[in-house]
Amino acid sequence: MRPDLVESYLSRRAALGLAGRAAVAGGVAATGGALAPGIAAADSTTTNTPADTMADDTTADGAADDSPFDYSDLAAWAPSRYGPDDQRGSLNEITPETTARALRLVRDAREVRTYNLGEVMWNGFPGFVTTPPRLYEQRLTIGGYTSPRFEAEGGIVQFREPLGSNRLSLHEERFAAVASPGHTRQYSTTYQLGVQLDGLNHVGCGEYFYNGHRGPEIDELYGTSKLGAEHTGPIVTRGVLLDVLGVKLATGDDSALGPPAANGAPVLASDYRITLRDIHDAMDFGGIGRFEPGDAILFRTGWNQLLHRVDRQPDPADIDRWMGSGGLPGIYLREARYLARHRPALIGSDTWALEVLGNPVNDDGLVFPVHQDLLMRFGIRIAESVVLDGPARDRLHTFVYLVTPQLAEGATCGNTPPAALGAPRR
Repeated sequence: MRPDLVESYLSRRAALGLAGRAAVAGGVAATGGALAPGIAAADSTTTNTPADTMADDTTADGAADDSPFDYSDLAAWAPSRYGPDDQRGSLNEITPETTARALRLVRDAREVRTYNLGEVMWNGFPGFVTTPPRLYEQRLTIGGYTSPRFEAEGGIVQFREPLGSNRLSLHEERFAAVASPGHTRQYSTTYQLGVQLDGLNHVGCGEYFYNGHRGPEIDELYGTSKLGAEHTGPIVTRGVLLDVLGVKLATGDDSALGPPAANGAPVLASDYRITLRDIHDAMDFGGIGRFEPGDAILFRTGWNQLLHRVDRQPDPADIDRWMGSGGLPGIYLREARYLARHRPALIGSDTWALEVLGNPVNDDGLVFPVHQDLLMRFGIRIAESVVLDGPARDRLHTFVYLVTPQLAEGATCGNTPPAALGAPRR
């Protein structure tokens, strides 16, 4: 148990006047079960719900449970609340006023720190297994000088003699391509690697995608003609860190922890389901009074520590675990629907899936149902592999979140690293 974290945890609960929250949160089973009797459901039209009244289990569309949603009835989920022609989903919740409110978090700070929330990309960076593969193999090209060692190792030389009277030389990169079974062409990399923000065209149900768009009507060789990354735009909003790992360490809840990463860093257990109670506890821990429309809600599990490298070499066992050999910690449908009720701009975590895998709840036969619900039904983008150790270390649980994804027509996501701006509370 971490006494410093416990002290911080308890002092924040007291500051929020949440001494009675334990009784409310205790009504939520650790597996996401039913709530304690007598807790009233909030009005489904309310979004700025204070943390101490968030123990309802309803969303705007009904009960926030784990039941599969029936997408066969188009009228039950399309058009979206943002209109039949919408391609941005809940990013519409980020208004000039929302951005201004987020920037006020640092307006009077004497010290503002910038945090990189992205992963360093390296050759062989792991990714979800697909065909063609999600491949990252960067190759340097040189020009304007000779390098026998580089050429002997297979390096790419554009030209050997410097250009012009000023003897210009240069370096650029290219990406290796591979052929895959069943595909006649070679393909290289994808935006679906490393830290990323999934687009609304990424996951659907059969031929249907967000807002009722049909795959056969929007698929083009370059990407999709609707819902592509070009509709994302720059994002500047409030980031909310739900440090589930920090809560478990502070309270000594070792049952939620898995074996440490090879570098000794703690991580949640591989199949740990983040519950509504965990969400409430993380809000208490961070002094977060409420969610607001347009928030970027981000979960910390410690999973990114499994990518730690020594002398540029990752630990094979850690990479195997990172890939999900024993599952992934994360939320499931009930938690996703609960959060969707508050209309966040995006929901993300430091894992590559956000949702729990390998847990008994996954025995229902559904494949990535949280992706399906958030992207397709609610229009909420999913952020993956977001590195949150910096804000967590400085106990910064609300901050300015900003990201500018690639302006790539028809792309299914962007993988430019986001950043956080905030005043450390150390």
